[in-house]
Order: sequence, then C-alpha cells, then structure tokens
Amino acid sequence: MIVLVVNAGSSTLKCQLIQTDGKIRLMKSLAERIGDADAVMEVAFAPNFQKQVFPVPGLTVEQCLGRLLDLLATDPASPIGSLSEIQAVGNRIVAGGEYFSESVLVDDEVFAKLLRCEELAPLHNPHADACIRLVAERLPGVPQSAVFDTAFHQTMPPKAYMYPLPMHYYTDEGIRRYGAHGTSHRYAAQQAANLLERPLEDLGLITCHLGSGGSITAVNHGRSVDTTMGFTPLEGLMMGTRSGSIDPAIVTYIMRRDGLSFDEMDAILNKESGILGISGISSDMRTVLQAAEGGDENAELAVDMYVYKVQKAIGSFYAAMTRTDAVVMTAGIGENSAQLRERIFAGLAHMGMILDKEKNHVVGAIGTNRIVSIDDSPIKICVVTTDEEMRIARETDALVSEEHAKEPPQA
Repeated sequence: MIVLVVNAGSSTLKCQLIQTDGKIRLMKSLAERIGDADAVMEVAFAPNFQKQVFPVPGLTVEQCLGRLLDLLATDPASPIGSLSEIQAVGNRIVAGGEYFSESVLVDDEVFAKLLRCEELAPLHNPHADACIRLVAERLPGVPQSAVFDTAFHQTMPPKAYMYPLPMHYYTDEGIRRYGAHGTSHRYAAQQAANLLERPLEDLGLITCHLGSGGSITAVNHGRSVDTTMGFTPLEGLMMGTRSGSIDPAIVTYIMRRDGLSFDEMDAILNKESGILGISGISSDMRTVLQAAEGGDENAELAVDMYVYKVQKAIGSFYAAMTRTDAVVMTAGIGENSAQLRERIFAGLAHMGMILDKEKNHVVGAIGTNRIVSIDDSPIKICVVTTDEEMRIARETDALVSEEHAKEPPQA
C-alpha cells in the first residue's frame, strides 16, 4: 500500500510517501520555520533522494502540504504518476483526549471529536485538522487515519495522570494529564531494547524526545507510566517557544497587571516563551547554541536553563522508576546535538549515566541508532533516530486493510 504520512508540527511539516510492502520510502519532505520569512521546504524523491529546496515564506502548514501535493502530481522526478496512486493518508495527531486510546480511520464523527481536541494542543492539532480537510478536498475518497501521540500514555496510573484539583474537573471536563509524543516514545523504547538486545518488557527506560517541542517519559516494562507533558503540550520541559511548567499564579498575575486577554496570555506561553523568550534570538537550538558560543549571555542562559530542566526531569523519573536500565535520546536535539547531550549528562554521571565523549562525538554517526555511554556505565545512554512516519504508515495500512476485510465481497 502507498501511504502518504502527514506529520504537522507547530512550525514544521514532515511528510513521507511510503510503500508499506517492504517499507520502501518513495519521498521525504521537511518544511521548517513555517511562518517565518526564511521558511523553506525540502523535498527529495527516490531513488537518489536528491534534495530540492523551495522557499515557502508566508505559507501555513496546510498550504505547504498543498504545495507538496502539487509537486507529487507534476514533478518529473515524482515517484508516482498522479495523486490517484496514493491509497491512504496517515495523520499524526498530537492530542486525542479521552476520546481516542488507539489509532482510528477518520470519518465525520471522528473529525468532530478531533475538532474538540484542538484546545488540548493549540499549536499542533489545528494544523493537523486543516491538513485532513485539505487531503479530503484534494484526494476525495482516499481513507485517512489519525494516529495519536496521546495513545501510548493511556497506560499511566491515576497517581500520574490526575491533577490535585477538585474531582469534578476530571469527571465532568476530562482535565487530566494526557502527554504527547507517544508515537516517538514508543518507537524509541523499542529501538533501545533492540540496541540492548533485551526484551522491552524486561526494561525500565527513560525516553527523551527533545526537539522544538520536548517531553520525557518513564517507560516501565514497555508501558508509559509517567510523562512530562500534561493536559496540553505546554506543561513540562522548556521548549522552543513554550514556557513549560511555571508557577500557575504567574499567569493570573500577568493578566491582571497587563490587562491581557486569555488568547494573548495563551500566545505568550505557547509562542513567545521558552528558548525564544529567554534568548531573544530564535526558538531553534542550533541558532541559540551558535550565539552562546559567540558570547551572547542570554543565549547561554537559555541553553543552561534548557539543560537543567532536562536533567531535573530525568532525575525525577529515575526516582519514580523501580529500576532504570537506559536513558534514550531522540528527535532533532536529542539525536543530532552531541554538544547538548554532553552538557545534559555531565550533570547525571553521579546517577550512573556516564557518557563516552568519543562515542558521543563520532562523525557520521547521526542517523544511526547507537549506545554512547561508556561500556561499564550502570545505566546505558542510547541515541535513537526517531521514525514516527514509518510507524504511522504501518498503522494506517493495518487500519485500512482491516476495514477492507470487513467489506462484503462484490457480487
């Protein structure tokens, strides 16, 4: 089955065209810094995957998807002759609330519930929903799936997902910890188990998805038992533009003092804070690291705060787990920044997480799953290249195939 995977982020759009039989990638695309003047979209087609770069300033996430569909339909190098060859579309959805504990095919009823979940992930879900609408218009009749970041965290116990608020906020309104990045955490945990050559069910792992958004999850015997993101993806770590966890009284204090509306305060917390807010330069850690190396004090503070908050989260889950066999680093920062990994684990060696600096800085290792701790480190440190798109494609294939199996044979 040929599946188009659509992974809509807050300021990115990652897409792949995958032939699930044989796990063959036919196209890769990444649009970054969407909304900025320097936004670009890279597209690479099989078999040589030579990148084409297209400026996309002023386009929204869903408009970038429309541009990609145009390229698939018209570019001479496209691996398909027309969009009709796409048999299914798999959509990554950050928040499914309590409506969805597993992946589903999208119909009108499902889409109505997706719209209700938008406030749970205001930077992501609206873009994903807009992409679903666009695909329905451009590829009418093609089945679409919704694969949820929150589904993996449905195994958390009440002591982890409940908030200490009056109970009716949970029973009547579903206010609880949902987490996010579940597809990535599940995949990273399994790949770490493969690296350690041990069954996932026998391991205690702390998985760290560190990108523009970031979350850390305690995975005990293959099940999520706690995670840093909460009711929305705003809680937890300091992120690219999100504040992460702060004293909630700060919100009402600023709103009263400055006369801000709910939407204005929401924008400050979700779009103007985090690495961008502290550095005053960028939400992109690569840019901020470069500025810090050049002596920018605010950039250095942003990096220092980021590292410290990741260290505290790892330490808290180490305390909560009955055992910890490995810490797993994945996503853009976790996979690609040896410098950040070195700074993070410099403060965790006393807990038995001892980085091997030479292994950590091996040139050409990016994109390869590997262990970067010293050989006798009590707790191993793994680096895993996340592959959410392949997992989404395979889940979509399974859902569509199952649905087709239910259909009565044609007379």
